[in-house]
Amino acid sequence: MGRRLGPTAQKILLLLEAGIILGLTQRPDHYFRVLKKAHKAWKEIDAESMHKTIKRLYHSKLIDYHENRDKTVSLVIAAVGEQKILRYRLENMKIQKPPHWDGLWRVVIFDIPERFKKGRVALACALKNLGFHAFQKSVFVHPYPCKDEIDFVVEMFELRPYVRFLVAQEVDVAPDLKRKFHLKS
Repeated sequence: MGRRLGPTAQKILLLLEAGIILGLTQRPDHYFRVLKKAHKAWKEIDAESMHKTIKRLYHSKLIDYHENRDKTVSLVIAAVGEQKILRYRLENMKIQKPPHWDGLWRVVIFDIPERFKKGRVALACALKNLGFHAFQKSVFVHPYPCKDEIDFVVEMFELRPYVRFLVAQEVDVAPDLKRKFHLKS
């Protein structure tokens, strides 16, 4: 189970996750975005490969199934599978660069207690991997919209009470940050 998931297994887990998201979302824009991605992933899966992969995912305990009253079977993500999905999403997460910078700075500030040191280190690592600049040990800055990505990372590491997200119009070291992020004035 320590080996990486192949593309078909990743798509199957992400499709199952899409089902969960659809069940939880109340915003139509999110609903249609998830449906569009799920439809695209579904079309890319070869049927024979899918059946083999589902068996393998079941045997590795990443997914489980439930028999329904109408004799159909529902696939569900097991706890281990949820962790794999989160890791996969975090590894592949990127902040989208818009065509034009809006002139605002996104600042993540955190003060995480020592007993959550692993989460603090993981958060700092994730921010660096997303392209944030470390302003100080617990202050990171980025020029592009990224609230959803930060919310995901903060929830993943269960650090909500200790992390703040700010949008700033002025920063006293803006020229240095603009150079760092290759922004034009």
